[in-house]
Amino acid sequence: MSSHQQLRVLVEQLQREANIDRMKTSEAINHLKRYISEHEAEDYLLVGFTSQKANPFREKSSCTVL
Repeated sequence: MSSHQQLRVLVEQLQREANIDRMKTSEAINHLKRYISEHEAEDYLLVGFTSQKANPFREKSSCTVL
């Protein structure tokens, strides 16, 4: 790819990035805090699993040596 083509690709990428809607960090943090508060009851890291069978990370079976 020639340097002219590389520069064209770079300019197009920068134009795409410039057109992205931005939001203030403080606003994004408030959205994240609200989302976390609304979904914390569904978070298994916070509330755990209702039963051992619901846990996809449990040991399926133990290995025995005969």
